[in-house]
Amino acid sequence: MGCDSRLPTGSDKMKKALRWMSEEMLSNPQKKRDTVIKEAEIRFDLSPAECEFLTKNFSGTAPGSSSPC
Repeated sequence: MGCDSRLPTGSDKMKKALRWMSEEMLSNPQKKRDTVIKEAEIRFDLSPAECEFLTKNFSGTAPGSSSPC
């Protein structure tokens, strides 16, 4: 996917996942961000490209780390 950090599809399920992640982090600040991302990937049945986007842009892990999908 290269260095492109744009939203891969702009799909409704990706928008719902991002909204859910935001609400989840506000409601449960003790939860680790990576855990919330993994839950969103499963809950919203995201594609590998969408999973990669979340991991690259929201996990806080180093670039080049593998995506859970």
